[in-house]
Amino acid sequence: MKEHIMMLNPSPFRLIKSRKKTIELRLYDEKRKEIKVGDRIKFINSENPLESLETETVELYVFDSFETLYRKLPLLECGYTEKNIDSASPKDMEIYYTKKQQEKYGVVGIKIILL
Repeated sequence: MKEHIMMLNPSPFRLIKSRKKTIELRLYDEKRKEIKVGDRIKFINSENPLESLETETVELYVFDSFETLYRKLPLLECGYTEKNIDSASPKDMEIYYTKKQQEKYGVVGIKIILL
């Protein structure tokens, strides 16, 4: 078992803390390819580095793009809410990762439980 550290914006941080978000979406780059089921992930609030959450990885869902991921995974577990689920789009992730990066690395949904 290994511990990984990831920064997280305040909004998804709060959703994980409240157990509403159980799947973290990331680029499947070299850093994320090291994550295995059973590993711990420490999420650090990007606006308050003293605030962190300890989680355990329970499943990894690897896809070629966020477009595919959005069709296959339950978006209410990925950080969307009843209020914004109707406008959910894979383009939302292009704020963080370009199409070119997605093509190069693929993407991953990291299913976690809060410890």
